[in-house]
Amino acid sequence: MSRGFTPLTVGQIVDKVITPPAPFRVTAFDGSTAGPADAELALEITSPDALAYIVTAPGDLGLARAYITGSLRVTGDEPGHPYLVFDHLQHLYDQIRRPSAKDLLDIARSLKAMGAIKVQPAPEQETLPGWKRAILEGLSRHSPERDKEVVSRHYDVGNDFYELFLGDSMAYTCAYYPEFDGENQVTGPTGGWRYDDWEKGPTANGPLTQAQDNKHRLVFDKLRLNPGDRLLDVGCGWGGMVRYAARHGVKAIGVTLSREQYEWGKAKIEEEGLQDLAEVRCMDYRDVPESDFDAVSAIGILEHIGVPNYEDYFTRLFAKLRPGGRMLNHCITRPHNRKTKTGQFIDRYIFPDGELTGSGRIITIMQDTGFDVVHEENLRPHYQRTLHDWCELLATNWDQAVHLVGEETARLFGLYMAGSEWGFEHNVIQLHQVLGVKPDAAGSSGVPVRQWWRS
Repeated sequence: MSRGFTPLTVGQIVDKVITPPAPFRVTAFDGSTAGPADAELALEITSPDALAYIVTAPGDLGLARAYITGSLRVTGDEPGHPYLVFDHLQHLYDQIRRPSAKDLLDIARSLKAMGAIKVQPAPEQETLPGWKRAILEGLSRHSPERDKEVVSRHYDVGNDFYELFLGDSMAYTCAYYPEFDGENQVTGPTGGWRYDDWEKGPTANGPLTQAQDNKHRLVFDKLRLNPGDRLLDVGCGWGGMVRYAARHGVKAIGVTLSREQYEWGKAKIEEEGLQDLAEVRCMDYRDVPESDFDAVSAIGILEHIGVPNYEDYFTRLFAKLRPGGRMLNHCITRPHNRKTKTGQFIDRYIFPDGELTGSGRIITIMQDTGFDVVHEENLRPHYQRTLHDWCELLATNWDQAVHLVGEETARLFGLYMAGSEWGFEHNVIQLHQVLGVKPDAAGSSGVPVRQWWRS
């Protein structure tokens, strides 16, 4: 260390890179502090590892690595529902300032002195970026083999773990809450929806279960399914839509690439005595041999397909329908129609190879592949509410979640779901259902000219 140089503390470094007042109270392993003492949230930097993560991957990825490993801890927010941190992060990004050349040099020398200038190994839950996976694994993006590996990585964490926050419904997609037609559908100053009166903790399970059942009812009704009809459910998850259809007399086949989802769904079908009508398969949707289905439901699969593959995806599913058959596509979208990757955090930890675009692009491609698109709607507030309920259940069952999968994985899911809740509230992401019909040879879709389902 140069003669006369006194290393900066962590608190002093924070003060040099963030315009005061900082949105957080910061306490550090060296005993220093920064930010208002009465801040709503406090960040505890428990070791130089947190700084190493942030220095080597500035932005969301570095912060996520530090948070997941516990080298960065948050107080004032629930560990299973760290929602408030995302509001404060927006303020943080607005307040970051570029230090002077001298300050930058002092910061670098200080970080080196405290052991924070190093390549810190990523948490074991993190996967490589897509281009590195392609080189090392020799698997092209969205090949059947790579899609199966990606799905297994996220969904085969363990059914017992998913049950802790998905509740009785075991549905990992947007639910549908009809009460949004009433007092809860009120926009606030940020354009989001009120959630102060939403159920907290374990009491969220009842409304969530009812809302997931209502989502399946909405999809079922939009598809105009009747007893004796045949349904193909692609990306069926744990089989909730398949079982709902079978309970209403429809012959339903569901396919998933997740072995654990398949095993759980198969056992549930047997438990409910639905074997004559319901079937789940561990299979790629591209390998389904049957055709002439009355309807296809696709609930939360398009996010995994990749925008360049949309035409092939909709063409294949169009071919699976009889003339007059219906398809409902339910997926997360952007509020614009540009193709966007999901960001480093989501790509490395949650849904590798995932891509999103807007509902307009989806509708255009459905039309170009032959569908008569008869309806679409945005369920954005409903997914915000769904994620809120999942987070509340995870927070309630936090100790059990940590016991099952470890604290790092539990933190990862809490961070992902709370961030997604924030994203739906602030219109960063949306959820659209698009209903299309395969016309007959005369061009007729054979559906009523008015909406036939109950909202």
